[in-house]
Amino acid sequence: MEERKATPLKGKTLKILCGIFGGILVLAVGLTAAAWALDPYDHRILDNVHIGGVAVGGMTKGEAREALEQALKETLLGLDMTVELPEQTLTFSPDQVGLRADISGAVRQAYRRGRIGSREERQEAARVTQAEGYAVGMLSYLRFSETVLLQALEDYADTYATTLTQPEYHLEGERPALSTQDFREAEGQVLVLTKGLPQARLDVDGVYAQILADYDDPVTAAGNGEYGVTLDQIPPEQTPEELDLKAIYEEVCVQPVDDSLDMETYRQVYGSYGYGFSLEAVEEAFAQAVPGQSLRVPLEYVEPEILGEEVYFRDVLGDCQTKHSNNEKRTVNLQLICQILNGYVLQPGESFSFNGVVGERTEERGFQPAPAFSGNQLVNSVGGGVCQTSTTLYNCVLEADLEVIERRGHGATVTYVPLGLDAAVNWGTTDFAFRNNFHFPVKIQAEVSDGYVKMQLLGTDEKDYYIEMTANQDNSNPDVIYAVSYKNKYDKETGELISREREAFSTYNKDVG
Repeated sequence: MEERKATPLKGKTLKILCGIFGGILVLAVGLTAAAWALDPYDHRILDNVHIGGVAVGGMTKGEAREALEQALKETLLGLDMTVELPEQTLTFSPDQVGLRADISGAVRQAYRRGRIGSREERQEAARVTQAEGYAVGMLSYLRFSETVLLQALEDYADTYATTLTQPEYHLEGERPALSTQDFREAEGQVLVLTKGLPQARLDVDGVYAQILADYDDPVTAAGNGEYGVTLDQIPPEQTPEELDLKAIYEEVCVQPVDDSLDMETYRQVYGSYGYGFSLEAVEEAFAQAVPGQSLRVPLEYVEPEILGEEVYFRDVLGDCQTKHSNNEKRTVNLQLICQILNGYVLQPGESFSFNGVVGERTEERGFQPAPAFSGNQLVNSVGGGVCQTSTTLYNCVLEADLEVIERRGHGATVTYVPLGLDAAVNWGTTDFAFRNNFHFPVKIQAEVSDGYVKMQLLGTDEKDYYIEMTANQDNSNPDVIYAVSYKNKYDKETGELISREREAFSTYNKDVG
């Protein structure tokens, strides 16, 4: 069989072929030039177009690639993605997740805006872009490891997931004895309050979606300082009940009970110390506690208001205030007497002597010379003015209805009480005395303040009546004034007058020498 040899093209045929190919090339170049000449946007991206937060409107594709590349180097490809979560912060670097960006692909997508579809579609796209803008997200042009991100989020979610736990409380230690009779302060109990835990687990898909949103628009997110995810707390799926702290307070706490008196046996009835905690303080502290935290509250003692011997002095039996003059030395004498009398306790059946309790008024004891009556003569005397204290005490005694043993009026009139209600004293000659005819002790409170001598008799009021004193004066005699004082008893419940008895008769000289 003969071998067929290729026949070389003849010169004329070759020329024809070259002519055809040349024509095709010219036509292609011509069509490209025509298309270039017919581009309505001057080969630039439409205005108001953004890629990943970068404004590329009016740029050529080359300019857009350069601008986008620079912006992504400073944000998406240059910043770590941080996920701040309760208890832990996760950080993902671009290299760690293998982050790569197809910048040319994103630019091509932006360039196509207003250049694809029918003529009407292209015009509509251009109109909408001009009015509303057009954004190309970066997410479709990124490559990264979803596994790295999701695995880290799942690990966190598993580590810090919580199971629903209800709150609880209990007391540690034994309750101490609280009776005031033999009270000894000892270490008390501790109330332990534990806050409940919600059932909660990190929403991995939700956090991942936020990461993708930042990857999609990294320049905008970084410019707003929001490149990354911050979650202050994990929203609970189920929440625990609230502890009723008020109910616990009422269950645990004991209110103090004052010491008191048995009015039939006249004996002291012992109360008890209070024991507990401040509800307001615990409510505030518990509100600030984190879920699952235990709060330890030491229970504290609360002292009764009336305790020990104070049980006998809970009532004001008699009260009197008398205004004193501005004589400085006389005021010193009044203060000294009140210091001696203040706190003095008179037991049941015991008698009180003003001179016996106060003692002699001497300069060695600090008493000062001041005006005082000697009969109807006004003289300077050491301790002058102390009669105002005996008078103030006398009026307390009258109001309390204690038994007056000895009392004498002044030789001349005084101004700090009505005539007939004064009680003069003088060392060695004139005393004021009374007896505690009650079943309980009586205590004197005395002070000088605000321009007044102030006294009270404190004790246990056994009476079903109260006393008001009145006094009548007779000025018909040219030399003296007569005064008669009366003790008026009134029913406590009805206010009706029970009786009116004469208390004392007093004579005052009008002539003061």
